[in-house]
Amino acid sequence: MKLDGVTAIITGGASGLGAATARKLAENGVKVGIFDLNEELGTAVAKEIGGAFAKVNVTSEAEVDAGFAAIREKLGQERILVNCAGTGKAGKTVSRDRETGEIKHYPLADYEMIIQINLIGTFRCIAKSAAGMLTLDPIDGERGAIINTASVAAEDGQVGQAAYASSKGGVVGMTLPVARDLAQELIRVNTILPGIFDTPLLQRAPEKVKAALAAQVPNPSRLGQPEEYASLALEMIRNGYFNGEDVRLDGAIRMAPR
Repeated sequence: MKLDGVTAIITGGASGLGAATARKLAENGVKVGIFDLNEELGTAVAKEIGGAFAKVNVTSEAEVDAGFAAIREKLGQERILVNCAGTGKAGKTVSRDRETGEIKHYPLADYEMIIQINLIGTFRCIAKSAAGMLTLDPIDGERGAIINTASVAAEDGQVGQAAYASSKGGVVGMTLPVARDLAQELIRVNTILPGIFDTPLLQRAPEKVKAALAAQVPNPSRLGQPEEYASLALEMIRNGYFNGEDVRLDGAIRMAPR
């Protein structure tokens, strides 16, 4: 896909993987729109790269519709969608308090929230974006490209990751059928499964914790950098034969149970 002058929308684009991807695409001539809940950061990144920002909660169909409309009015119909919006909340399916013996299960409201954001929110944005892409004429045999963000937890879910892993497993599971759904419309769909990345969430952890996590990565033995995610996303968008794939980006790590 030729990038110069086309429009992209990145969900969760105010920080971390999304912000790095926004910068990478802008460097390659793409007009970038950002969806995020963090208005301050999102506006700042959009200003930095000459793009546009819309405050969007991906669990709200009305906000997603309004966000797409606002970005398209400013930058035009997108040919690229990168889904980076996501969250997680660790907790075992059931747990027992060692002191009191009290047994609790994982809060179902939290499980539903994670599914709503990570899985349904991703599909919602795919469907809305792809519908818009269908209004475009193909360029060099393509109407658009969509990148989703899963996690190595989709395949190597650890203790306490049932909600997160199942949401990301759902993203992996829908990649191929959605790619097949959109094939005749000349829209490609791929998913990245990041390993342990140095994102704002992880940056709040103590240095000892981050060092221990980095040591688990076989090669290179360090945390992944958001720019490395952005580089793979860029290649998936550029390469017209890249379609229907779920690709781990993890330094060869395979997560242990704990």
